[in-house]
Amino acid sequence: MNTLTWHGHSAFAINSQNLSILIDPWFDGNPSAKATAESINADLVLVTHDHGDHVGQALEICKRTGATLGCIVELAAKLKSQGLPDSQILNGIGFNIGGTVTHQGIAVTMVQATHSCESGVPTGFIIRLPDGYTIYHSGDTGIFSSMAMWGKLYKIDLALLPIGGVFTMDGAQAAYATMMLRCKKVIPMHWGTFPALAQNVDAFKKELDKLDLGDALMQVEVGVPVGLVD
Repeated sequence: MNTLTWHGHSAFAINSQNLSILIDPWFDGNPSAKATAESINADLVLVTHDHGDHVGQALEICKRTGATLGCIVELAAKLKSQGLPDSQILNGIGFNIGGTVTHQGIAVTMVQATHSCESGVPTGFIIRLPDGYTIYHSGDTGIFSSMAMWGKLYKIDLALLPIGGVFTMDGAQAAYATMMLRCKKVIPMHWGTFPALAQNVDAFKKELDKLDLGDALMQVEVGVPVGLVD
């Protein structure tokens, strides 16, 4: 069975067929995280953009574990300049919006996000696990209409969407995004970490209920693995 663990903020670990995928691995300095970067293992590390609360300890984890890094070309070049070898970078140099790269049976499609960063542009990922289970991690983003296209192109089993507001979508936008994505389940992220963000999922849940999507909400606890089923 595939499992997912939320490590607070936008950091997730996905385990599938003895492979471990980390997304936006911010552990040290993350007030929500219960694990440390030193305690985490990985085979593939995906980073949506270069803000510190998302790139986190990606470089350190890759160096320590030998994991492969997946991110946009410019961020890959930045981390390469900090000592990560080409052999540990997905596609050697990274990849870009619309591109799909497969690593040990895991297909990762890079998609756009509406946000800001210094290295390249912000991104999200559509991840298809070896058994076909499909996860969309939006990264930091506001809502945009192309999400409806992904709902048609991909059978999304689970969406990981920010609801905190201020720097990303709020609950109302994330609920509408859930509808456009046609995902079976949604886990809210990027909330509660800082005082400026939404401190609970109540508003998101209320907005989902308005759209008759309340059953899609999947609430998880930080550090507690959950099984992913179709």
